[in-house]
Parts: sequence; C-alpha cells; structure tokens
Amino acid sequence: MAELYSVGKKANKETVEEIIAGLEAMGTYIPTSEVVRREYRHVLLKEYEEYIEMHEKEKHKTIPQNAPDGETDQ
Repeated sequence: MAELYSVGKKANKETVEEIIAGLEAMGTYIPTSEVVRREYRHVLLKEYEEYIEMHEKEKHKTIPQNAPDGETDQ
C-alpha cells in the first residue's frame, strides 16, 4: 500500500485490482469464487482508504509557530 500511495494511486476498483494482482504474483492464494473475491476487494478497498486517510492526516500536521525547528505538534 505504501508503494501505491507514494505514486498517488486513489482508493478505487482499479487500485484494488492492482493490489490483488500483486498479492497473487507473490503467491498469495485468493480463491476464484466471485463471492469471495468481491468480499476480498471490499476489505482491501476499506483498508487502503484507511491507509490513505491516516497518511493524509500525518502529512497535514502543522508545526506550531513557537516550536523549535523539526519539532511537530503531537
């Protein structure tokens, strides 16, 4: 997910298909049942959406004006 996020991939069906293809290429077994794959896609989409949200929040944290350089608001 980090790699997809770093190149700006959005949380959508195409990105989820890329994730699944990558997992299968690495040898991860994903059943061929369309019902199972649909559930798997849904879970991956939600996980990637949460990943993006978490990283966007981290990216937008601001440095307080009175803090020394390099220190962030926690």
